[in-house]
Amino acid sequence: MDHEIRAEYDEGVLPHEDTPVKLWHMCRVGATTAMCGRQLAPAAATLPPDTWGTPKAEPFCFLCGAHYLREQP
Repeated sequence: MDHEIRAEYDEGVLPHEDTPVKLWHMCRVGATTAMCGRQLAPAAATLPPDTWGTPKAEPFCFLCGAHYLREQP
C-alpha cells in the first residue's frame, strides 16, 4: 500500500507554502484522512513516506506512526 505524509495546520489557518505545520500525519496516497482518523486539508503539504523519522517530518503524529509500522513488512 502506498503512503504519503500530509500536514496538519492550526485551526482556521489555510495551507500555503510558508504556513507552519502543526503536526505531520501518515495517509494513504491521495487520501485526506490520516491513519489516526484526523481529517486534513486537501491542499495540505505532502512529503514522501521515506521522510518519516527524519527532522523534516517532525513533529509527527505518534498514532499515525504506530499504524504505519503495523503495515510495513
